Amino acid sequence: MTIAIVLIALLLASLWFHFAGGWQLPELASNWGDIDLTIAITLVITGLVFIAVVVFMAWAVYRYRYRKDQQAEYQPENSRLEWWLTGLTAVGITAMLVPGLYVYSDVVSVPDDAHQVEVLAEQWSWKFRLPGEDGLLGRTDIKRIAPDNPFGIDPADSAGQDDRLVTTNRLHLPLDKPVQILLRSKDVLHDFYVPQMRNKIDAVPGIVSSMWFTPTREGEFEILCAELCGVGHFNMRGSLLVESPDSFQAWVAGLPTFASSMTASVSSGLSPQAREGETLATSQGCLACHGFESSPLAPSWLGLYGKQETLSDGSTVLVDDAYLIEAIREPGVSLVEGYTNVMPPYPALTDLQLEAIIAYIRERGGVVGDVSPEEAGAAEPPVPVTLPAEGAAEPLSGEQLARSKGCIACHSIDGKPGVGPSWLGLAGSERTLTDGRTLVADEPYLRRAIIEPAAELVEGYQPLMPPMPLTEEETQALILYIQELADSP
Repeated sequence: MTIAIVLIALLLASLWFHFAGGWQLPELASNWGDIDLTIAITLVITGLVFIAVVVFMAWAVYRYRYRKDQQAEYQPENSRLEWWLTGLTAVGITAMLVPGLYVYSDVVSVPDDAHQVEVLAEQWSWKFRLPGEDGLLGRTDIKRIAPDNPFGIDPADSAGQDDRLVTTNRLHLPLDKPVQILLRSKDVLHDFYVPQMRNKIDAVPGIVSSMWFTPTREGEFEILCAELCGVGHFNMRGSLLVESPDSFQAWVAGLPTFASSMTASVSSGLSPQAREGETLATSQGCLACHGFESSPLAPSWLGLYGKQETLSDGSTVLVDDAYLIEAIREPGVSLVEGYTNVMPPYPALTDLQLEAIIAYIRERGGVVGDVSPEEAGAAEPPVPVTLPAEGAAEPLSGEQLARSKGCIACHSIDGKPGVGPSWLGLAGSERTLTDGRTLVADEPYLRRAIIEPAAELVEGYQPLMPPMPLTEEETQALILYIQELADSP
């Protein structure tokens, strides 16, 4: 009797906990009301089964409790009971399966007017890519991913030149417009999930997965990773802003294109120390939360240096080198007002690495207040090299181009080792690639090495060279200069 009462009490407590505990789904903000209906049907069916099983257990415990004047009866089979159980189970499973199959048919049927957005997941941040005016996303290859090309876009694909890149954790989408999410992962399993949109999908390395939804309510929603992906999984958050189509188009127009980012990476105007800081900030995942636009996750680096920042305790502090070093190594000590302490400390960064990151924040984000560019150590913009005007009789100088484009910073012209192969004696020589193949550095090879430097990587070197945005005349001038160096004594 006592056990039967306990079972009923547990049942009543479970029902109260469900209805009074506030376990409802967050408010729907997309077209996937069918998913909510499917979840509700499943909950009702499984809930009724749970109630029936517990009540039956309580009744069986009470009805067949031990009594001295009664003896158990052996019944090995009961065909009628088996048919009832089989039939009811089949009806319950069918009632849960059919709505799910109906919704799944909609999930895999992407509308023809849906625009595409690529989501690139990595430990522990999100990046986004949108098509440009041609409406097409360019080809990508995981082997082409580098600090200067975080999406691995094929530089030879014309469709990718106008792709719009978002390297922060904030994505904008237009209201009432269907969107197809194309999901890739750079490292491990992730899962793109916005609870208010209901639909979600895994990001599997080596596979492009897809989902779609139509945002139906303006507002800002949190992007979560719903797949355990490592020690930083808890902090893999982003922001989804749903706005009017006009506001969305204005935001897209202000995004950098792949072509402009390649050009900027070559002639960014940053000092060598700041460029090193840019590489560190990318590899350490700093830009995922900070970046150079407003973010709900962390203070923006735009205009940060020299600013009077208000901390969570109400005090103010000048953002200088000392403050930034403390904020990187011990981020919880001086927390900025309006932000939570989610940034992990970086005690392993050396003083030189910290100086490089601070130089990047200062030069790329600008200096605020009374701190002058000279005090901040900002680099002067490179002196442009004047090239012959179009139509001039004098041809382009390959040597002049090599210096203005920064080629000789990595490729020596005197045979000395460098970041890349020396150009002295390069043309016509045999090159061994990382895949073991051997080929001759003839004109077609040199052209490929300039346009797609990572396609045929020479053994002993890293894929650090970015694709060069050169005209045909400039490419030919560089090839002629390399061939001239091969003939040099």
